[in-house]
Amino acid sequence: MDVTELLNTLQPKIAAIRRDLHAHPELAFGEWRTADLVAAHLTGLGIEIRRGLAGTGVIGKLRRGTSDHAIGLRADMDALPVDEQNGFAHRSQHPGCMHACGHDGHTAMLLGAAEALAAGAVDFDGCVYFIFQPAEEHEGGGRVMVEQGLFEQHPMQAVYGLHNWPGLPVGQMAVMSGPVMAGTDRFEITVTGRGGHAAMPHQAADTVVAGAALVQALQTLVSRNTDPLEPTVLSVTRFHAGHADNVLPEVAQLGGTVRSFSPAQQTLMEEGMRRICAGVGAAYGVAAALDYQRGYPPTVNSADEAALCVEAAAAALGAENVRDDLKPSMGAEDFAYLLGQRPGCYVWLGNGPGEGGCLLHSPHYDFNDGIIDLGIRYWLRLVERALAKA
Repeated sequence: MDVTELLNTLQPKIAAIRRDLHAHPELAFGEWRTADLVAAHLTGLGIEIRRGLAGTGVIGKLRRGTSDHAIGLRADMDALPVDEQNGFAHRSQHPGCMHACGHDGHTAMLLGAAEALAAGAVDFDGCVYFIFQPAEEHEGGGRVMVEQGLFEQHPMQAVYGLHNWPGLPVGQMAVMSGPVMAGTDRFEITVTGRGGHAAMPHQAADTVVAGAALVQALQTLVSRNTDPLEPTVLSVTRFHAGHADNVLPEVAQLGGTVRSFSPAQQTLMEEGMRRICAGVGAAYGVAAALDYQRGYPPTVNSADEAALCVEAAAAALGAENVRDDLKPSMGAEDFAYLLGQRPGCYVWLGNGPGEGGCLLHSPHYDFNDGIIDLGIRYWLRLVERALAKA
């Protein structure tokens, strides 16, 4: 079958689906309309489906040949709580909710790949699972799918993901072995002292001064306790204390995020924060209680699967357009939970320049429909290689 001819036919159809999804965004675990659309499309192709994992998750299954080898291809479906500032016809119809990260494009491209594979675009021997996952943004839908039996119910040896990447030129793809997205942890520090009159600070235990000292001291965990070659970010993003000019507040609360690329570094940061909270608390005569919550783990590509993706990307886009020199992102991705259970690879597909605010999580963002055929072509070449006939 002529893949180019097939993709030329598919592209406008899949672009229309993408724009429909953009106009009807749904937040984490509420992707019911999206899931219905996905399920109906797969069913119409004759692809076996299963629904219900993580609530709105949809799994499609397409088998060819006799091999028991299987892989998973994953797309995320959820939108963000962002008020869209675009004016085009397919802008969000739901105020305060938009596809500001391109999950509409990811879902549409995987549907296009499923349609092309069902039509026989490439030969393969084995099973492809199309994983349409809810709640990637902050809520960990990938973790829930794993906990509810994704890999037990759908046995596969490897799993693959794709994300559009503004700033990377159209026609290019980035494939890196090893860490590609950071792990993300959250923390809250409650500083409890003794409130008092702002004119009589000696009678109080000042939580504002102690909190300010904490903000400064916590930065030394990166600058003085972390290997300079180990990328780590600690950001205090919230500091709430008091409401009156003449009152020293009894309680102050600080919160923020920690980003790193290894579980060992996550542990090092948590232990260091507890040590600093105890020390600052003792120095200032307050109690500093740390609530440290592990978030998404680092997204780490396995070497063999990354090499396979390089081959697939080169076949789809040309070897000169495959990048392996991009630095990992300090952003996070819950595809990490899938990679924690199976080897695999997460790649970035160029979405074009991030001009006019067209960056991920921006209210001016829109997925570039011009890369739909490239994404589908990549999925096809990956399946062709991962499930090659003997």
